[in-house]
Amino acid sequence: MRSLFKNLFAAISLGVLCSFTPVHAQDAIGATIPDNSVLSDGVLTEEELARYMVIAKAQLEYLTKHAAEEYAAELKGDTAPMPRAWMLMKDGKSIKEVKLDQSGDGAPPEVRAVLFRAAMKSIARGGEISAATILFAGQMSAENPQKLLVFEYEHRVGVSSSKFVPYSAKNQVIYYGKPVIREKPFQLFYDTQFDAPGQ
Repeated sequence: MRSLFKNLFAAISLGVLCSFTPVHAQDAIGATIPDNSVLSDGVLTEEELARYMVIAKAQLEYLTKHAAEEYAAELKGDTAPMPRAWMLMKDGKSIKEVKLDQSGDGAPPEVRAVLFRAAMKSIARGGEISAATILFAGQMSAENPQKLLVFEYEHRVGVSSSKFVPYSAKNQVIYYGKPVIREKPFQLFYDTQFDAPGQ
């Protein structure tokens, strides 16, 4: 089962699964996915699991597009952008922004990101959401002043990645460069990749 998941994830990354299973991106928004126990009990066929992975990919694109649009104002400002976070609810289409309580007020960006992860982990483990993303921005490194927008995102079917997008802001317009996507350790829905469905 572990090799099946890795093969499916690789196919999603290349965009090949869209022709493998009859699920369209628009149909994926609002689609429901079975509980994790159903996904991981071995009863699903490869085609069914592939279908849920395509839905997860479309839902993550929907969530991160919404989050990026909301976050754009942070990138246009004169002050350093602060991390923000959003969740895709179990209905597959409702998106809610995560708000921190007073403990996050005045906290540096690194601490706010940790607080968002902790808050969303609690919500994710409670089974209330299908996906989550945290956005933050900064500079590439001390030596490289290139600005970078970072998405950390996870979906409960077993996707956990970071997307790094170079950007620049001129005259209140944001210009985005080519994104780079990397797998990252699970932090919200599962403790390790082996706990995720399809493993």
